[in-house]
Amino acid sequence: MKMKAIDINNTLVDGYLQLLENLSPNNKLDLISKLTLSIKKEQDQKNKSFYKAFGAWDSKQSADEIIDSIRSSRTFTRTIEKF
Repeated sequence: MKMKAIDINNTLVDGYLQLLENLSPNNKLDLISKLTLSIKKEQDQKNKSFYKAFGAWDSKQSADEIIDSIRSSRTFTRTIEKF
């Protein structure tokens, strides 16, 4: 029988809890703090990578100048052959 991902995650969490039972309250609080920081870092990285997908074009040229430059650099080499 296959274990579902949720079952595997619950088993892992239960295993970690058994390992952590003997920690002092201060160590447990320190662990909670570090876990919280790691979650915040993950969220920050996700947000940053989301906004990086929408980067702006960095140029001193205006939009019209860029468009003109692109259009003028186009070359057409198609030739129509006669039958």
